[in-house]
Amino acid sequence: MSIGELLAATVPMVRTLNLEYLETTAEKAVLALPDQSEYRNHVGGPHAGAMFTLGESASGAIVLAAFGDQLSRAVPLPVTAEIAFKKIALGPVTATATLGRPAADVVAELDAGDRPEFPVSVAIRREDGAVTGEMTVIWTLRPNS
Repeated sequence: MSIGELLAATVPMVRTLNLEYLETTAEKAVLALPDQSEYRNHVGGPHAGAMFTLGESASGAIVLAAFGDQLSRAVPLPVTAEIAFKKIALGPVTATATLGRPAADVVAELDAGDRPEFPVSVAIRREDGAVTGEMTVIWTLRPNS
């Protein structure tokens, strides 16, 4: 089962918004939000809440891809999230997430007994490639007690 299939099966909001997992690796996660009239805002584009969920979901996908081998000893959790809306998004949009720190550094902190925090950057783009939103989600790996 792929990470996208796993998240679609276990996270109801992913299914609600019909998010599509286009690429999920430890280096990059790309998710798509189809254009759906029931999730549009007052200007005809995707609602801010739908774009937030898309970006946060992309960040979670890369975290699982990069740190899935650590799940037996730590739980990944978002700590903070910030989003900036840059341009009007119309039609389908994609979110591309990248890790802001090398995964090995994060795991080394976990190995040292610390609770690491690390940023995931997300760019949200419309079909013409224009960046409509930028998001940063700070994640942690909380050691199991």
